[in-house]
Amino acid sequence: MGGHVKPRLVVIAGPTGVGKTGVAVALARLLPIEVISADSRQVYRGMDAATGKPTVEERAAVVHHLIDVVDPDDWYQAARFRGDAAALIERIRARGAVPVVVGGTGLYIRALTRGLDAAPAADPSFRHELATVARREGRSALWERLRSLAPEIAARLHPNDEVRVIRALEVVRAGAGALYGAGRWRDPSGPYDVTYVGLTLDRAALAKRLRARAQAFVTAGLREEVRRLLARGYSPALPSFHSIGYREFVEVEQGRLTEDEALRRMQRDTVRYAKRQWTWFMREPDIEWIDVEATGNATAVAETIACRLTPAWRKDVTA
Repeated sequence: MGGHVKPRLVVIAGPTGVGKTGVAVALARLLPIEVISADSRQVYRGMDAATGKPTVEERAAVVHHLIDVVDPDDWYQAARFRGDAAALIERIRARGAVPVVVGGTGLYIRALTRGLDAAPAADPSFRHELATVARREGRSALWERLRSLAPEIAARLHPNDEVRVIRALEVVRAGAGALYGAGRWRDPSGPYDVTYVGLTLDRAALAKRLRARAQAFVTAGLREEVRRLLARGYSPALPSFHSIGYREFVEVEQGRLTEDEALRRMQRDTVRYAKRQWTWFMREPDIEWIDVEATGNATAVAETIACRLTPAWRKDVTA
């Protein structure tokens, strides 16, 4: 490496609802930090009720970047996050602060810390053609098409995951199917010196917390927010509407689900999503797990993270 020192970076990851934002706020009391949100849902302006964005108080306590940066009909994905986050890391470090990536979107974090190989650019006309097929013949028709072209890629995607199936078809069409295989990730050492922390919690306790959180989202006006977004002309077929909470309450607005059933599905799918996040992060190299309850509280977790940073680094940022 010729003596090149990699920029330092802290990552606080883990399943939804585990308390990542609270830990980041507590860490801000110990070190000069700025947060880069790695959350594929919090990027959308006007989608607040079911995305768990930091509160006004939390944002006042520590600067949060990459929240409310695009409209619901904009296309935001891992490569775009990587570019935005890399630019922010440089600016945050230039201000003498520590960049701390906080979130549960594992693909975004992996793209930033380990890089993505070049993938073909989006093709709007091809996407439109596929979206038309999905509307006319159902989402499973797209998945069947992918299965006939690249069965090993199709096997890793849910037939109803229209966004990823379309992207996979695009990649396969461009002859870059290998990107979806093991060779997709670039230099595993990555461009940063990363302190990678994963927050965890007893699974039953988290599931209980997530069910209560879904109920709170509904109480906070999720249905009214969905109604407002649809009234503004946003299509329910947009990727931003595929996230948990929004997809169920679109169906409520369309008369296909009752509010009670929508909430039940939200609760079920949020718990399942947290399990998938755990599985993803468990596979990440170099992640150090901290049990939130066993450690005590957000302040104790933040102190544990601060202690794990190298003494030289702590001197750097507190000097």
